[in-house]
Amino acid sequence: MIFVTRLNGKEFVLNDALIETIEATPDTVITLTGGNKYLVTETPEVLIERIAAYRRKCQPLFMKNPSPQQGS
Repeated sequence: MIFVTRLNGKEFVLNDALIETIEATPDTVITLTGGNKYLVTETPEVLIERIAAYRRKCQPLFMKNPSPQQGS
């Protein structure tokens, strides 16, 4: 989940896992897998960094092995 800002200045949270494309046209357009489009003030580079930072933050949660060890 990342914070993004609409062109009117309102901030909202977007599920980064649903992003299909990010385009600079010159405003940044985020297209989700369901077809919804959002115009935001952040550049594609800023959005990519926010997504990477969020995923780095979540990575330790995915690194834990939820399956039981075999042969124990």
